[in-house]
Amino acid sequence: MTVAAKRSAPPRPRPQGETLAVLKLLAVAGADHAPVVVTSREVGEKLGVSQQAADRYLVALEERSLLTRSLAQRRQRIQLTPAAMQLLRAEYHAYHRIFEGPARLAFSGTVTSGLGEGRYYLSQPGYVVQFTERLGYTPYPGTLNVRLAGDSLRKAAGVSEWSGIRIDGFQASGRTFGGATCFVARMNGRACHLIHPDRSHYQDVVEFVASTRLRDTLHLKDGDPVDVDVEES
Repeated sequence: MTVAAKRSAPPRPRPQGETLAVLKLLAVAGADHAPVVVTSREVGEKLGVSQQAADRYLVALEERSLLTRSLAQRRQRIQLTPAAMQLLRAEYHAYHRIFEGPARLAFSGTVTSGLGEGRYYLSQPGYVVQFTERLGYTPYPGTLNVRLAGDSLRKAAGVSEWSGIRIDGFQASGRTFGGATCFVARMNGRACHLIHPDRSHYQDVVEFVASTRLRDTLHLKDGDPVDVDVEES
């Protein structure tokens, strides 16, 4: 590659570098919740780069669906997307773990019946072996589903940024079984694990596994309230 070619190549933000710097700058300016009106020159001055470089950064982030832009006279209206906020939350969580240790949270919900798939999936040898080795017990072949709402739903969504006990996906019998991440938990004081599938049919329901059938152990039925404590692994 010639020197001229190197100079003409547009800089593309890196996830752990310029991308986070630009997203942080825009979020602090208020673009996390509403459009902000700025120029590429203003962005460049705050980043310590040229106007042209700043504009390329913004174009690259727009192409990655991390922000939206629209013209406002000679300026531009910029707002961060949910994908951008997820990147910033992941960065925040990493620093939180460094300085304050593993995260913990508590929430409440109500027991609900699921789609009946837990027994089938937890009976698959590819899962059984991993659960037994990594959780330290063989789970009862079925999950307990807990429906969440309001603040509890918002809290539980945070586990997607946590580090936990990984259960890998695999292929068997001509089909693909997805992976999941497990977190140490207690439900009404009973030890269990919250299981967070990579792909889930639910948006407001979290699933739990334990060595015994939690419905029987805790004498639960649909509609009963439960209190849950979860910690990062």
